Order: sequence, then structure tokens, then C-alpha cells
Amino acid sequence: MIERTTLEFLRDLRRNNYKEWFHANRARYDAARADVLANAGRLVEGINRFDPTLGSPDLTKLIYRINRNMRFSADKTPYKTHFGVVMNADGDRHSPLSGYYMHVEPDGMSVVSCGLYITEENAESRNRVRQAIDNQWDEFSSIVHDPVFREEFGDLCREDRVLKRVPRGYAADSPAAEYLKLHHFYVWKHLSDELVVSDAYISEALRLYELMKPLNDFLNRAIGR
Repeated sequence: MIERTTLEFLRDLRRNNYKEWFHANRARYDAARADVLANAGRLVEGINRFDPTLGSPDLTKLIYRINRNMRFSADKTPYKTHFGVVMNADGDRHSPLSGYYMHVEPDGMSVVSCGLYITEENAESRNRVRQAIDNQWDEFSSIVHDPVFREEFGDLCREDRVLKRVPRGYAADSPAAEYLKLHHFYVWKHLSDELVVSDAYISEALRLYELMKPLNDFLNRAIGR
């Protein structure tokens, strides 16, 4: 479980997002980061029971930095107000692999997620995934339309950069059309603060990750891993 003090630190950081406060509260940050990493370690151990391809990655290389990249953002606050850890078999945050994602943020914004968030560095993965979805529609459809999958996650996220038309090279009437328009390929589920700080957090997160595994497997086969 996540310690309540970790969520309290993040709430306080949200209200005091400037360097002087952060440096004065560095010990609280270090404790919160260690708490997240300890829980991520428990998740990796549990995921390996149903997905041994994950292995034992170095989580200190998979937790995102708290410092924000402000170069191209209108928001000039220097720190993120959440912790994020990506867990994939490459042990690399910048890997093209699909993986499992842990997000810790107060006020019901903690998340478990799985899939591909496509960056410019791994844009080729998007083309390979689209081809796999179109060519292997029956398999992909059985994953994303599974009743339990639908009940827990709804559908793949459509919050960012969805095309208005099917991309060039694909039939406009393809049964996969709405998925071919996606820029990213992932699902997520929000978790309440009450769950995150409870003894049930790890087991519930693992239950959800296991439901996400068929999607993870499909995406990694699509990109050739």
C-alpha cells in the first residue's frame, strides 16, 4: 500500500510548487519516492507470476523524474505533482515496448495503465500496431471487446490526437477503423485514495494488470518483440 504521507506530500507540493519549498521538504520527497519504488517492486514481483517476460528491471531507471520539462509548456511550475513508474521488459522508460504503468496522485487520480504511449522516438511502433490491428482484427477485437475488459476499462483511451479519418493505406470501412485512427494504444483505470492506501492496493492493481496482459502481449508482438 502507498503511505498516506506520500499522498499528503503530493497535495502539499501541488499547493507549493516552487523550488524553495521543494528543497525545504526534500526529505519528504525522498521518503515518498522510496515508498512508491517499494510498491512498484511488489507490483513487479506480482506481475512476474502471470507475465514472466517482465523480469526484474531496475525500477530506479523506470520511475519518472519529479522535475517537469518546462521548455515547451505554458505551465512553468517546476515539479510534477504525481509519481509515475513504467514497468517493461527492456527496463527503459524510453523503450518502444508496451508495458505496465503505475501512477500515484492524490484525490482519486492514481491510475493503473497498460499499453503504448507513442512518442516521436517510437513512431514506427504506431504503424506496426495499426497494421496488426487491421490484419488481426478478430484477435484484437476479442481482447478489447471481452466483457470483463469492457466492464473494467471501457475501451482504449481516446483523449489525445485521434484522427478524423482512417489513415492512408487502410479501407475506410475496415471493422478496425476506429482503432486505426488512434495515435496511442493504452487503457487505464483510476483508483481511489482509500484503495491506494489500503492493504488491498497491490492485489487489486495486479488483478487489473492481469486483465490488461492480453493487450500488452498483442502490442508487443505487433512491434516485433
